Formats: sequence, C-alpha cells, structure tokens
Amino acid sequence: MAEEQWTSSINRTNKMALLAWVRETGIDLVQVNGQRRYGGPPPGWVGSPPPPGSEVYIAKLPRDLYEDTLIPLFQSVGQLYEFRLMLTFSGLNRGFAYAKYSDQHGAGKAIAALNNWEVQEGRAILVCRSFEKCELSVNGLPATLRRRELDTMLLEATEGLLGLTLHASPGRKQGKVAVLTYSSHRAAAMAKKALVEGNVGLFKKKVKVEWLKPELKEQLQACGEKPPPGSVQCLQSPERVLPSSELRGALGRLGALCRRLHLGTPRFLTRCVQAEPHGWQRYWGQVVIPSYPVPCSTFLWVREDAPGTVGHEKMKEAVAQLALMMLGH
Repeated sequence: MAEEQWTSSINRTNKMALLAWVRETGIDLVQVNGQRRYGGPPPGWVGSPPPPGSEVYIAKLPRDLYEDTLIPLFQSVGQLYEFRLMLTFSGLNRGFAYAKYSDQHGAGKAIAALNNWEVQEGRAILVCRSFEKCELSVNGLPATLRRRELDTMLLEATEGLLGLTLHASPGRKQGKVAVLTYSSHRAAAMAKKALVEGNVGLFKKKVKVEWLKPELKEQLQACGEKPPPGSVQCLQSPERVLPSSELRGALGRLGALCRRLHLGTPRFLTRCVQAEPHGWQRYWGQVVIPSYPVPCSTFLWVREDAPGTVGHEKMKEAVAQLALMMLGH
C-alpha cells in the first residue's frame, strides 16, 4: 500500500517524522485489515519462522506513537522477525502492538528490558508474552480415519504442522475430531483457509474447521486424562508439570505484579469437575486479568484427604502460577 494512504490521517508532525524515517531506512511497512506490519519475515531472513513463545504483546501505547519510535526500541533488545501495530480507521494506533523475535530468548529480553518502559514522560508501556492462536479443530472426521492417514493428508495440504491429536468427537456417537498445532498464527490461518476451501476433496465429506475453542480443548483434556498415581500433586499443562513448592505464594506474587503494572485485580473461577476413588478430585480453574487480553486456565488433580489440602485454594495457586509464566515472571 502506498505510504501516502496509510499516513493520510496521522497528525502532520508525526506523519512527517514517520515518512522521513521510512525513506531514510528503506523499511517496508504493509497495512492490511486494521494493522500495519513490518517483516514476517524481514529482509534477509533464512530458515523457518520463530517457534511459539517468541512474540510479545505491547499495550498502553500513546495513541500518537508509531513505528519510527517503536521498531528501533524493540530492535534494541533483539532481532525482530515481525512487528504489527494495530490501527484505527482515523490512522491513530489502537494502543497495542505485537513484536515477534527470532527466538524465545529475544522475547524474554524484551519483557525484562521494556516492560514498564516510559516511551513518553509519564507514559509507561506494558510488555508481556503473547500467546498466539496456533491450534485448529477439525470436527466431523470419519470414525475409521487413522492418525497416520490424517497426518499424510495434512502434510500434503498445509505447512508448519507441529502436532496432531485425534479424539472421539464429544457429543457424537460416531466420528472423530482432530486438534492441529501449527508453528505460528499465520501458518494456522493459512492451513484453516486451505482446509476450509479444500476439505470436501481432502476428507471425502464435509467437516468443520475452526479455531480450537477453550471449552472443546478442556472437554478433550477431561476425556483423556486420568488421576496421577500415588500422592503426588500434578498440574496438567502442555508446557510443564509444576511441583507444589512452586505453587506456594503465586497468588500474592500475581496480585503484586498486577498492581505494579496497573493491570487490574485478577479474578479467579474454580470448580470441581470430577471425583475419583481414594479421594482424588479434579479441579478446573481460570484467572482473568482485566488489562490482559487472554485468560489463563488449566486443570489440577488434588487429593482431598491429604492434610491441609483445600482443592479450590490449590487450584487458584496453580492457575496464578501459570498466569505469572504467561506474563513472563
């Protein structure tokens, strides 16, 4: 898109500064659907896109701040793969952006160095880890379909597939649902487009391809998980299993962090979703942070007859620990 178009509504001072910077650096900015993007990949990039966890979410931006300030700032701590600034129709930014680095280490450095950074006097920004939507669900697959067959189909039709799981479809007597994990949001979006447009030929029947919904993910986890053996407390998470020593104090640390970053008071939801013999109970928990766009949720098995164990409080501590990890702490 011509630079005159995407700068036409910005105030004159910032417009001239942005144009001068673009001309001086030769940087290529492309505006599509309410966001302006640099890179993805940047010039000279060789190899695969960065792994999940390499992107940070940037919030509390002054509305008249643009790439001529932001991109050099975020490049100062690591190699940028992509930078996306969200825009209004009037040409002002929407107060948030995303910066993707060449690796997870770069994203971590950005959080450590730039979170609470004053970009203007008295205007500190929020920088925390971004969790991209990289998972799709494919529902209505034949009950006879095998994982290896589906894997072969998907590798031929899409790019960037990292993981595939196949499950019995909840609520249906026959049929299966697949969960597909891709290397990036863009790879997942391209795969969704390819599968939606080509699914009749690919699966020989009409299937439903959509972004994986949290409630479906929780349903599939609930169907597939069993209580852990013995008396070891176990947190079910695709990332890692957290020992109980790491859970203690997470509620207090999360509350203090949210106050320091002015994110609002975390709100917790917990419920017992399953009971098993010998005292094991399975809890679901979620924490919603008002100024963070993504809620954090997980499951936890608790043995209720263990001394001093309270299921709902343990669940809050566990989900608070995951939220701290999500915020880069």
